[in-house]
Amino acid sequence: MMSRLAMLTLGGRKRFEDLSEQEILALAIGSEEEDGQIYRAYAGRLRADYPHSAALFDAMAQAEDEHRRRLIARYKERFGDFVIPIRREHIAGYYSRKPVWLMRNLGLDRVREEAAAMERQARDFYLAAARRSTDADTRALLGDLAAAESAHERTAEALRDEHLGTSVRDKEDAAAHRQFVLTWVQPGLAGLMDGSVSTLAPIFATAFATQDPWTTFLVGLSASIGAGISMGFTEAAHDDGKISGRGSPLKRGLASGVMTAIGGLGHALPYLIPNFWLATSIAFAVVFVELWAIVWIQNRYMETPFLRAAFQIVLGGALVLATGILIGGA
Repeated sequence: MMSRLAMLTLGGRKRFEDLSEQEILALAIGSEEEDGQIYRAYAGRLRADYPHSAALFDAMAQAEDEHRRRLIARYKERFGDFVIPIRREHIAGYYSRKPVWLMRNLGLDRVREEAAAMERQARDFYLAAARRSTDADTRALLGDLAAAESAHERTAEALRDEHLGTSVRDKEDAAAHRQFVLTWVQPGLAGLMDGSVSTLAPIFATAFATQDPWTTFLVGLSASIGAGISMGFTEAAHDDGKISGRGSPLKRGLASGVMTAIGGLGHALPYLIPNFWLATSIAFAVVFVELWAIVWIQNRYMETPFLRAAFQIVLGGALVLATGILIGGA
């Protein structure tokens, strides 16, 4: 046993097929313990905004604890009190879990999907391992573990029905969607509108005043990046999200700044083409696509009536574009 432990601690990874029954049982104990901790982390993160989903994950963590207690009792009966310190990362090809800190920024639906994937991975792995095993005792052990995970999946479905009725889930889903819109869509849309519309005048004024694609590109590049930096800092600094509930200022600033820069760069990049009129024709086409993309986003996420959004955005963009062309051609 010490030779096996030495190999693990030195960074070697064993194949699942090479594990002894004792190691398999120890691995199952560690896996159940880790999954319970992950479910508790989910519950803690969701408790303030989604208490019913938090209660679901609390119950799932308790179910994992019960599985772990049963496994430990079985282990002690066969192998004594010392549980081999073997974990998922020690086994080649064994399913892994994402670090909890990577999950902190996930939305409610994504957290639910991750939890469902955890249940399926554990069940499917034990079923596949049981089919590959040729040792009768090991095969029986793996089958028991697979059955436990299948039962856990059914238990999770029952817990979802208990804690997340249709009305509760609909309310939490609506709250999660609203938070997504406030944190990402709204500032991103404001940035895209600012970048796409406000840069039209300086870019096309420069284009028609100089008819020099490279100069026009440099003006467009500076205007787009400068506007992106300005919009990003403004969005992040003017509201910390604590009172408004609009979410992390860093996320909102990032969404606003990036989309502002993208909006301006869209019709600046065509001026990398040396031919002025070809570049300008492509830039006009890009502007058309940008404006209608803004209309679609407003209609899809902000629930603005399509005709009203089209009138506001297309008319406003056309006026700014015309202003730039007239000034540049004067």
